[in-house]
Amino acid sequence: MRTIKLLGLLCLGIVLFASCNSNPGEGGTGTVQGYVMLVSHPDDNYSLPADTTVASKTDVFIVYGDDDFYGDDVETDDNGFYKFKYLTQGRYTVFTYSTLPSGERIPVSASISIGKGETGRVDTMYIHSGKAYGTSILKGKVYALYYHNSTYRGQGWAYEHRVYIRNLGDICHFDDVRVGLDGVFAFQKLEPGDYEVFTFTENESEIPYPIIDTISIDNIGEIIEMEPDTTFVVRIQV
Repeated sequence: MRTIKLLGLLCLGIVLFASCNSNPGEGGTGTVQGYVMLVSHPDDNYSLPADTTVASKTDVFIVYGDDDFYGDDVETDDNGFYKFKYLTQGRYTVFTYSTLPSGERIPVSASISIGKGETGRVDTMYIHSGKAYGTSILKGKVYALYYHNSTYRGQGWAYEHRVYIRNLGDICHFDDVRVGLDGVFAFQKLEPGDYEVFTFTENESEIPYPIIDTISIDNIGEIIEMEPDTTFVVRIQV
């Protein structure tokens, strides 16, 4: 009887473990891969014949299932190829960015579902290059608290920390920048509209999560600086 009980508990544990890992994400043996091609426009003139080449060193992002933020990003190689490894079964969306003739950057995405241990091959994504013609600038700051193995190591401006911007209501960001030595970041050539600016911090378990601020640009040619009390403060493991 004791053996049966132990066996029953073991089986229950296996079922619970499997159910905890049924969502799309990391921790499996599946792969999602594909290519990105770049459609280049001479002199940024979209009326001239375009030249299509591989989009090397281009950031590609992956969203796990219905998550609101992307789960990982990779850079394409010299052949425009990218690969996300160690994925569980489920549905995934990959995206990168293209530029419209107006200069607006928009996400180009593709979705795919994979089974356990499968390799999913995404349709080739094509992106365009060109200039942005907006005029407004948005500035802000990021301050960092540095930890090593949960031990506080100091603080200061979050140099090289990445900050993102997206249109309000969108899942995908359309631009990202890194913080300067003085803690300042800036997004340029923005059109009037509502935006969400966000970056990532860590909790005590070193799990990253986003912190977000909503900004509105009402007029062309504005220079908007985020208020000092909305400076992003992030926890960084070093």
